[in-house]
Amino acid sequence: NFVPKFAFYGTGDYREPAVMVQTAKGDRICELLYDGYDILDEKPKITGMPCMRDEKTLVLHLRDRHNGFAADLYYSVFDDCDVIARRVVYKNTSNEGMTLDRAYSFSVGFPKKEYDVMSLHGSWGNERSIQSIPLHHGVVSIDSKRCTSSAILNPFMALLEKNTTEDHGEAIGVSLVYSSSFVLKAEKNSDGKVFLSGGINDFDFEWQLDAGKKFETPEVILAYSNNGIGAMSRAFHDAMRNHLINPRFVNQKRPIVINNWEGTYFKFNNEKLIAIADAVKGTGIDTFVLDDGWFGKRDNDCSGLGDWVVNENKLEGGLKPVIDHIHSLGMKFGLWFEPEMVSEDSDLYRAHPDYAIGVPGRPHSYSRHQFVLDLTRKDVRDYIVNSVNKILSENEIDYVKWDFNRNITEPFSLDPERKNLKEFAHRYALGLYDLCERIIEAHPHILFEGCAGGGARFDPAILYYFPQIWTSDDSDAEERTKIQYGTSIVYPTSAMSCHFAVVPSHQTHRITPAKTRADIAHLGATGYELDTSVFTDEDREMVRNQIEQYHKMEDLILKGDLYRIENPFEGNYFAVTLVSKDKKSAHVTCYRRMGGSNCVFRPIYPAGLNPDTVYYCPEFDCDLTGSTIMNAGIVPYFHNEDFRSRTYTFIAKE
Repeated sequence: NFVPKFAFYGTGDYREPAVMVQTAKGDRICELLYDGYDILDEKPKITGMPCMRDEKTLVLHLRDRHNGFAADLYYSVFDDCDVIARRVVYKNTSNEGMTLDRAYSFSVGFPKKEYDVMSLHGSWGNERSIQSIPLHHGVVSIDSKRCTSSAILNPFMALLEKNTTEDHGEAIGVSLVYSSSFVLKAEKNSDGKVFLSGGINDFDFEWQLDAGKKFETPEVILAYSNNGIGAMSRAFHDAMRNHLINPRFVNQKRPIVINNWEGTYFKFNNEKLIAIADAVKGTGIDTFVLDDGWFGKRDNDCSGLGDWVVNENKLEGGLKPVIDHIHSLGMKFGLWFEPEMVSEDSDLYRAHPDYAIGVPGRPHSYSRHQFVLDLTRKDVRDYIVNSVNKILSENEIDYVKWDFNRNITEPFSLDPERKNLKEFAHRYALGLYDLCERIIEAHPHILFEGCAGGGARFDPAILYYFPQIWTSDDSDAEERTKIQYGTSIVYPTSAMSCHFAVVPSHQTHRITPAKTRADIAHLGATGYELDTSVFTDEDREMVRNQIEQYHKMEDLILKGDLYRIENPFEGNYFAVTLVSKDKKSAHVTCYRRMGGSNCVFRPIYPAGLNPDTVYYCPEFDCDLTGSTIMNAGIVPYFHNEDFRSRTYTFIAKE
């Protein structure tokens, strides 16, 4: 279904060109023609960037006969999932320099059909909402100009044949393995044929390609389904779990954390943290995570970032007394960092104001009272690596939450070796990946969780380094049904970090039942975020029971297939089925937003079961065939209250 087609500029092909190059004499004409191929037994890595691993790769060699410009198109196929990985390496084989003004990762054409374009838009606390619009004649484009993938538009796009649903119709998805400014385009031409392209955003982009040099683009994952959006999603999920996420952690049981952030914010000391940990002993929570505020002069969000030294006025004796106590409880210890940031009120900024991204003589744009460090500079990266690694090496730390709380403004570097500021956005991404490699590989036992003011940098490249990502700062269960549903269009449940939090919600002030908060939080790598030091015995027993239930479905979260069966963007219900690969077990979570005085009982139709298998359902205490469950459905009883959830388990009988 993916026919290799590559568009270029100036010789009669008027589609969106995948590349724009200017030669030393100033012409911008490009005609890349077939010049041979290779088949590689092992998929090569991309220099300095994350990518999929394993499987054979086809390389098509293209060359311009007149100016020495060339391109190698990489196609990697995977036996265990319906995806193709694509990327391009652009090469200057001439004796003179060239300039790349556009360097996309792929372009591909499709037959004449009527398509809708799906994308995932959002904002802080409202990440990855689903949007679908008709593909008209012309170009539909989504992008980021923020030097990060962003909460505003995820680096994902899909073509959906008209009337495609979760279970029926053609869906073609594109997910870019990249964390900086990007663009994805769908183009409908005058002949009705459709063209997809994209990669690094060519807005404010330029790359000097010296004689004999090459430029490697980030990888893109293309998924195909002729069985609806759900099958496309499951192809992405399998590809990321099998070939992208760190194999050390991808199938390992995830820490069940208690995070102190919403319980204390910046106001804590040794005694408070120890009390929070003591309160959950024996509940099944196995990891304590100390969030923001443990370092520098950090009593609010106006100071201290960049000073990665323990604030012993707040934590007497440093981290060790707290860590030792946590470990004595049989729990692991986790720690929050924001390595890419610096506060104006910090020792680091006072000593090195040039480390922050910004233009001399021009005021900084403020966001959360912090600036972004210039990761394009090796000396800045060296400082971060050394200071973070020192904390991680001197303390027994098992888990790190890596945050990124603002986008980049004033993109400018004071690096004396910089060549072209239009290279800044891509060089920032390369700097970030270098940082991740040097910190994460130095501590292979530590599980790193990604975070970006919630889920603002939830992309495949981050998943390469961080097996799970904090899905949103909005932990309200009602809001999370939409956020997690939208995220699942591309990303597996195991990648979503989801917490049970206090009510009224700190984000929405909504009150939802404890069971609902747990049921929704269990649809990912689960955890807790509240002040447990005020727990009663009943609270502890509640958490113990919740975690016991989570462990029963944990393998499905890590390895199972997800079937979305009720869309919260379109109605009053949310429901999903998680099914094991062998179809022998399944878990259904269903939720009704609003009740009423005379609510209609309506069935939910689980999916993904084996029609001929007999399943036992403990909630109904009866045996049912998969066909009966999926076609007759189940009718959850929610009472008349709002925000209620129910769960069901199906176990194949021998």
